[in-house]
Amino acid sequence: METPLTVTEAAAALRAGTVTSTELTRAAIAQADRLDGELGTYLARFDETALAAAERADRELADGVDRGPLHGIPFGVKDILAVSEGPTTAQSLVLDPEWGAGKDAPVVARLKAAGAVITGKVTTMEFACGMPDPSKPFPIPRNPWDTATWPGGSSSGTGSGVAAGMFLVGLGTDTAGSIRIPSAYCGVTGLMPTFGRVPKSGCAPLGYSLDHVGPLARSARDCAAVLEIIAGRHPSDPDCIDQPFTMPDLDGSLEGVRIGVVREHHFPEGADPALAPAFDGALAALTGLGATLTEISLPYWPEMLVANIVTMASEALAYHRNDLAGRWEDYFSATRLLLARGALVSGADYVQAQRVRRVAQDAVTRLFDDVDVIVCPTTATGAPRYEDVTDADGNINIEGMFQYIFTQYWDCIGNPVLAAPMGFTASGLPLSIQFAGPAFGEAAILATGDAFQQVTDWHRRVPELAAAPAPVTA
Repeated sequence: METPLTVTEAAAALRAGTVTSTELTRAAIAQADRLDGELGTYLARFDETALAAAERADRELADGVDRGPLHGIPFGVKDILAVSEGPTTAQSLVLDPEWGAGKDAPVVARLKAAGAVITGKVTTMEFACGMPDPSKPFPIPRNPWDTATWPGGSSSGTGSGVAAGMFLVGLGTDTAGSIRIPSAYCGVTGLMPTFGRVPKSGCAPLGYSLDHVGPLARSARDCAAVLEIIAGRHPSDPDCIDQPFTMPDLDGSLEGVRIGVVREHHFPEGADPALAPAFDGALAALTGLGATLTEISLPYWPEMLVANIVTMASEALAYHRNDLAGRWEDYFSATRLLLARGALVSGADYVQAQRVRRVAQDAVTRLFDDVDVIVCPTTATGAPRYEDVTDADGNINIEGMFQYIFTQYWDCIGNPVLAAPMGFTASGLPLSIQFAGPAFGEAAILATGDAFQQVTDWHRRVPELAAAPAPVTA
């Protein structure tokens, strides 16, 4: 039999006895053996401990001990989150090797308690912000749909690993789109939870008031299963509040659901010609499920884009200032450029950005008096080629890149957003739609995303590179 494609399918197969966790894990390892040299997904693999965890899961399930839908499921972790099996590098020469050594971030500990099988640490952009630097001793992550293209960042390895079948689900983080961009470019589904719903301690910070931890997987239903495990207060994170999550009723109906449709700012000159018809097709599917659509605009759009970069650069510099002063050359070129921008932001600029964020958050809250979910494209194009993202020195034109990416607005607002596949470009690269909800409204966006995926199969498409998955064997 072939390896199950989704967490939901694998969980059902485990309980039906048609597959074991050991078989799932061996298949994931075999796929990594076959593809990782080309894709640069892993920074560290935990094959031995993963197989031991899988064998333990098989014994427990055979004995009637069921830890839930993630029990026995192969799971990748972005390498800015601490995992006790190996070091956390943040894909950088700078991070102290003792940072997080021998410890699990709270989200990782919760996954392990739920029986998830941690397969390894996967690639990221340096400290979740710097583009890959060939001069540094780290792999360059590649997109399995086209290895000449960027898989998105900063959760690059999580997106490419799920798309390529190296694990069924993984953890990423999102500060300006770092869950949703790789989800979009790699053709998978990613959830940025509400700020404060999931503990971010045990994660090397980028923007203290912007960072979110969340899952990337094949489906909205898979993401919901992960959120149910990782959500809820943890005393190590003062921003995390007591808001656990319970799986909503996923009946596939959108009768009575009011959806706000955003087009303004999301179809710039240079957008891929396939974007508009793909988005219109997604809207037609939502209407067919019973939803009512209303065209809306997002308040304070340009202000939030500026506030995101001002806040992120300032908060990142606060964390990196001493290392940046003493170890300038150890940082990637693109990381240095972004962090140095923080020094150009005054205290007044930072405070004003936070004031405008609060005004925008209140305005968005009022939007949800009239709609239940907001939809818009995730990006305007498919994955860009590496040569078009950076210059010869590895520097990235942030403003130029983000005119085609529509994620950072929502990090400033802090509301939950789900990114899901909605079609392809003419060259075969994935396109993506975002479902945004009110604060702590994950149930609404996950139910909407799941209903959409019940009548479409974009999330089930597999890159040709990975289309011959390793068979499930004992």
